[in-house]
Amino acid sequence: MTEQATWKIRVTGVVQGVGYRPFVYKLARERQLVGWVRNDPEGVLIEASGRESALLLFSEELATEAPELARVDYVEALSKSVGQSAATRFDIVNSERNGAKVALVPADTHVCADCLAELRDPTDRRYRYPFINCTNCGPRYSIVRALPYDRSQTTMHSFVMCERCDQEYRDPASRRFHAQPNACAECGPHLFLADRCGTVLQGEAALQQCARELTAGRVAAVKSVGGFHLAVDARSAESVALLRERKRRDSKPFAVMVRDLATAHRIVELSAAEEELLRSPARPILLARKRPGSVPESVAPRNPNLGLMLPSAPHHHLLLDEAGLDVLVMTSGNISGYPIVHRNEDALQQLFEIADVILYHDREIETRVDDSVVRLSSHPELDSPLLTFLRRARGYAPYPVEVGRPLAPLVAYGAELKTTVALSAGSRVYLSQHIGDLKNDETFASHHKTAAHLASLYDLRPAAGIYDMHPDFRASRAHQGIGEQGDPMFVQHHHAHMAACMAENRLTGQAIGVVFDGAGYGTDGTMWGGEFLVGGFERFERATHLRRLALIGGDRAVREPIRTGVSIALDTFGDIDVAAQAFPEIARLETDRRHVYSTMRARRINSPEVTSMGRLFDGVAALLGVCSHAEYEAQGPIELEGLLDRDLDVADGYEFAHDTTEVDFRPVIRAIAADLAADIPLAEISRRFHSGVVAMVRRQCREISRGTGIRQVVLSGGVFLNEFLLVNCITMLRREGFEVYSHRQVPPNDGGIALGQLMVANSIADLGERADLVPGVGGRAQQE
Repeated sequence: MTEQATWKIRVTGVVQGVGYRPFVYKLARERQLVGWVRNDPEGVLIEASGRESALLLFSEELATEAPELARVDYVEALSKSVGQSAATRFDIVNSERNGAKVALVPADTHVCADCLAELRDPTDRRYRYPFINCTNCGPRYSIVRALPYDRSQTTMHSFVMCERCDQEYRDPASRRFHAQPNACAECGPHLFLADRCGTVLQGEAALQQCARELTAGRVAAVKSVGGFHLAVDARSAESVALLRERKRRDSKPFAVMVRDLATAHRIVELSAAEEELLRSPARPILLARKRPGSVPESVAPRNPNLGLMLPSAPHHHLLLDEAGLDVLVMTSGNISGYPIVHRNEDALQQLFEIADVILYHDREIETRVDDSVVRLSSHPELDSPLLTFLRRARGYAPYPVEVGRPLAPLVAYGAELKTTVALSAGSRVYLSQHIGDLKNDETFASHHKTAAHLASLYDLRPAAGIYDMHPDFRASRAHQGIGEQGDPMFVQHHHAHMAACMAENRLTGQAIGVVFDGAGYGTDGTMWGGEFLVGGFERFERATHLRRLALIGGDRAVREPIRTGVSIALDTFGDIDVAAQAFPEIARLETDRRHVYSTMRARRINSPEVTSMGRLFDGVAALLGVCSHAEYEAQGPIELEGLLDRDLDVADGYEFAHDTTEVDFRPVIRAIAADLAADIPLAEISRRFHSGVVAMVRRQCREISRGTGIRQVVLSGGVFLNEFLLVNCITMLRREGFEVYSHRQVPPNDGGIALGQLMVANSIADLGERADLVPGVGGRAQQE
C-alpha cells in the first residue's frame, strides 16, 4: 500500500448544520491528516492527505463515527492520487455555493444535554437563556431560507453575534463552531409576553409572568420551534375546560408536554422503545397508554391513549421547571380549521380569542412546522415495535424518502386533507411537513408556499405537477403550480396510497393493495374507500371492494355519523321502523327525522354512494351509541377502537359475505343488532367487529392471490391508523405466507399521498405514456 496519498472525498446526507465539519476537522487531526473540509450544495467535500492506511480508516469513520444529528447517505472517494498535498494543516474553509443542491436540510431538533446543563448553571453566561443551542441541537428547517445552510441564509441573519459568540462560532474546537443560530442574551433573540391590555414584558420577566398565568389557571399561547402552542396546566380540569370552551373543541384529545421522563412514566405506560422514541432528537408526540387518573379525563376523553412529548425548546424546559407545571397541555395554536400560527403579528391579532397572554420571541419562523405524532405498536409476532406516523412534521421534515430508483423531476400536491407536497430528484422524494386541510385560503397559500420553498432550497425545477383526480379537490382544480412547464397529470387516490407504501418499502413487481380510507374519487366517477387493488406503480386493477353505502346528506354524514348508521341499517333491514327496533340510537331520533333520512336514501336525494371502510366504521360507531355526531375527523372510529383499550387480542369476528366483486357488510350489521339485543358489552361488540374486518382482509387476499399468484400485500389508507387492524392484518396475513408491508416513514393517511403520486407519475413517464391515457390512473378529461 502506498505510504502517502491525497484523497478527495464526497459525503452526502444530513451533513450540514449538525456539527459535521468540526467532526471531520477533529477526526483528520487525530489521524494526522492535512487538507480541508467545506460545505457545498451537494453536502460536504473533503481533501485529505496523509498515510494511505490513515486515509482508509478516516473514510470509514466518516460514516461510522458521525455526530448524532448527522445522517450519512454515502461516502465516496472522488479521486485518489499518490503523494501528499502542499497543505501543512487541516482547515475548515468557506462554503461553496455553486453546483447542484442535493445536501439535505437538517430537521429541527431538541435541546442537547450539554446546552441543557448550561441553561441550568448559574455560573454559565447562557444561564436561563431561552435560545441556547449548539451544532448538536436547535432550530434548523424552520429557520432556513436557502442552502448552503449558513447563518446569512437563515432568519438569524439580522442578529449580529457579539465578540464572545463570534469567537465560539469561528473556533473549530468549540461545540458552537458554525452553529448558525448561535447567540446569547447580549446579541440574540429575546422573549416577550403580551396580555390583552397591551402590556408587554421582556426576557426573564416575560417567562416568569407566563408561568404565573399558567399556575393561576389561565391560557397562554407559546411560540415554539415551528409555530405557536396553546398551553394550560394539564393537571387542572378547570383549565382544560376553559381551553376547550375557548377553542370550541369539546372532545378531540389534547397533547401534553411533560417535564421529563420520570414525569412521563407517572402518567403513561412506557416501554423501553417508546422511551427511546420520546427522547429522540425529533421530540415527537407519542401516543402512549395513559395511567387511569394521572391527568383529568377531559385531556383525552374516551381514549386509552395520551399524546405526550418532551420539551423541544429551551423555554419549554424553563416553564416546566416551575413548581406545579410539570405537565402542560400543548395543542396547536390556531383557530379551528386554519394552519398553526407562526408569525408574531398573526398571533397577536388572532390568538387573544383563546389566550389570556401570548409568549413570543423575535426570531422569525421561516417555515411553520407542526409537531409530529407517532405510535409504537408491539405484538409477540412482530420482530420489533412497529412505528406508525399519524403526522410527519417537526423533527422529520424535510428528510427525503429514498426509493432506490431514478426519478424524473416532478412535484406532487397531495390530496385535500392532511396534505403534504413532494418533489422528486435523483432517487429521493423530498416530502414536506404536514400542511393541513385545503379548505381555507390561508392553508391553501401555505400549501403553495411550502412547495415553492422546497423547490427553492434544492434548486429543483419540476417538469410537471401531479394532482389527485378528484375534480373538486382544490389543488387539482386550481393547478396552481410553481413553474412546471408540462401539462398536469392526475393520479387515482387509492392507487397513490398503494404506491406510497410500495415506494417506502422499495417494492418492485405486483402487489395486492388493501386500501381503506374515508373516500377517494374512483376511475368510474364514483367514490371509493374500501378497496382491494392489484397492480404496481404503472397501473392497477380494482379486484374487489366494500359494498356501497349511501351518505345521507352527503358531507353532513361525515359530521353526523348517525346518518350513515341509519343508511347501513336501512340497507340491512329494508325498513326504517325495523331498523329503529334493531338499534336504540335510531329509535332515539325524532320520528320525522327518521323518515326524512329514509326518504332521502330511498329517492337518492343528496345521498351519494361510497365504498368507504371509514364510513362503515362511522356508521357502526353511531349505531352503538359511541359517536352519533363527530366533532373531529374519525372521532367515531377512534372512540370505537378506544373501547378495545389497546388490547390486540382477536375474537370470534362477525362474518362479512363475499362474492367475486363485493364484500357485503349486511350480515355484520345483523349480528351487531343481535348482540345489542342480547346486552353484549359494547367493548366486546367492537372487538368482534374489528376482528371480523381482519378476517375479511385475510380471506380476500387469499382469494386474490389464488387467482393472481401475488404474495406481496401493502396496507394503506387512513383506516390503517387503527392499531388493532394494522397489527392483526400484518400478523394474520404473515401466517398465511404473505409478505406484508405497512407505512413506517410516512403516514398511511393522506399525508403520504404525495409520495405515491410521484411514484405513479414517474412510472408512467418511464413508459413514455400520459397519465390521462393509462387505464386506472385517470386524467384531465375527468377534470375538465
